[in-house]
Amino acid sequence: ALIIIPAVLDISAQDLHLRMRTKSRGGSQYSHESVNELSAAGKGLGRDNLGLQPGSHLVDEGGLTFEINLSSGLDSGLFLDTRLLREQLREMMKQAPEPKRFLNLFAYTGSASCFAADGGARNTTTVDLSHSYLEWAARNMARNGFVVPEHNYIRADVLTWVDEQRHSSHHWDLIYLDPPTFSNSSKMASSSFDIQRDHVELLIDVSRLLAPQALCIFCCNLRGFKPDLSSLETAGVELEDISSTTIPDDFSRNSRIHHCYILRRT
Repeated sequence: ALIIIPAVLDISAQDLHLRMRTKSRGGSQYSHESVNELSAAGKGLGRDNLGLQPGSHLVDEGGLTFEINLSSGLDSGLFLDTRLLREQLREMMKQAPEPKRFLNLFAYTGSASCFAADGGARNTTTVDLSHSYLEWAARNMARNGFVVPEHNYIRADVLTWVDEQRHSSHHWDLIYLDPPTFSNSSKMASSSFDIQRDHVELLIDVSRLLAPQALCIFCCNLRGFKPDLSSLETAGVELEDISSTTIPDDFSRNSRIHHCYILRRT
């Protein structure tokens, strides 16, 4: 493959990046993270003072600019299979009721927050356990001109943070939830997280953060995922499967690349 791909695509072999997924301890994506709290991500950032990180490149998607890195880590910073979903989030944000507050949970590099802001979100809250990913998210937002104080970045264990917020008065008008399939990071309050085992509790908690008539978009990458619809219905949570509308053509041969649902509180 390393020999044939440069020849077929007419590129230099030096421009071909190889990433290999290997077995490792859970939560390894955070193993080299700084332990310092991210207190001011995005503050002081602007389009004119954003340097590219080593190995990074800029790409365009949907009229927005994103930083990707093909040389460091397993993932590039932008998941291709959810690009249609990001477009849908922008359109949903346009239709969301005022005051158009957006919450991005397990936010990764914040691309969903960028699309929501482009769709008119007046306030975004981007939550992730990773210090590096939050800084990356802040740079993505700044590159697209979204640098007002109403765009917030919170470094926290999402499960603990959601549980705290459901007992507060905070609510959001559109929520994007894209949790890992499995994690046992040492920074998590619980010993581990398994999406099949723990999704009912998580979805119930997140549903309590929805403002009246608000929606949550729940995306899951576990290919054999089976939602416990009965338990969710008992708790007043409804799931509508919209996966077929979110799979790009180039992923259509494997329609289980992700599952996607609209979550409503009934």
